[in-house]
Amino acid sequence: MTGIGFGTWSWGNQLLWGYRPGQDDPELKATFSAAVAAGLRLVDTADSYGTGRLNGRSEALLGQFLAEMEPAACRQMTVATKLAPFPWRLGRRGLVKAFQASRQRLQGRLDRVQLHWSTARYAPWQELPLLDGLADLVERGEVRELGLSNVGPRRLRVLHRRLAQRGVKLASVQVQFSLLAPEPSRPGGILEVSRDLGVEVLAYSPLALGVLARPSGWAPQSDTVLRSSLYRRLLPGSEVLRQAMAAIAAARGVTQMQVALNWCRAHGACPIPGFRRPSQVVDARQALNWMLTEDERRQLDQLSFESAVRMPDNPFQSA
Repeated sequence: MTGIGFGTWSWGNQLLWGYRPGQDDPELKATFSAAVAAGLRLVDTADSYGTGRLNGRSEALLGQFLAEMEPAACRQMTVATKLAPFPWRLGRRGLVKAFQASRQRLQGRLDRVQLHWSTARYAPWQELPLLDGLADLVERGEVRELGLSNVGPRRLRVLHRRLAQRGVKLASVQVQFSLLAPEPSRPGGILEVSRDLGVEVLAYSPLALGVLARPSGWAPQSDTVLRSSLYRRLLPGSEVLRQAMAAIAAARGVTQMQVALNWCRAHGACPIPGFRRPSQVVDARQALNWMLTEDERRQLDQLSFESAVRMPDNPFQSA
């Protein structure tokens, strides 16, 4: 797909789009409905979003919302989930039970199954059998599409080749990509390799935990200890970059959030921000009405690569 999708995702023990302890489900449903009404047709989640007693909560809520949609509108959605290659999920059938559980929580609506991360760095014997098992699901018609997540360009080529030998198309690869995590856009990076292979790139955390949407001089009032620590590092270090984003936004009459999302789009990636409020959906939808110029993109590229701060690397990201 092109444009913007939306995701359910977690940070620590808090599930941010789909659920947080104490947050009312009606607000979540309103956010989901706003995203659908805005024409965002890809929704992404994972079986590991929701820890402890909230295990699978994101998928369960999403399944509930999908079931309440008009059937014709629901059929237009692409519902994607990621299955975690936990150590106890071994062999070609190691993800079968997880897949069935996810599909049940999603009330039968599952179009794309994704391997959540590569195990090549710490358990190389685990990865290919799990990938083959997911390909089996596609060949049997149990799911329409297959995707990857948190793999680098070298691993992407290996796994794409494995699937191509079986005649199974790789639909997408999902990686962290934003103005504070620009590495996928470097020469030979995941964006270039994906274009060569015909694989769509889904960009998670395109707003860098919301940092890229914050105006110059903004300071958080309250937040989790982990997020506060990141803000203390990322906000001062991204000040020059965010000032340039604000100038572009002001000249165009748009918001910094739209600038951040359109930078991902200008590089050929589909950003999947995690929404918590309907107002965020409206802003994202408006980002589809315009594109950065080549000069604007290059200016942001330069400032991004010159920035002294970066989003933390995902520990499961492979090379």
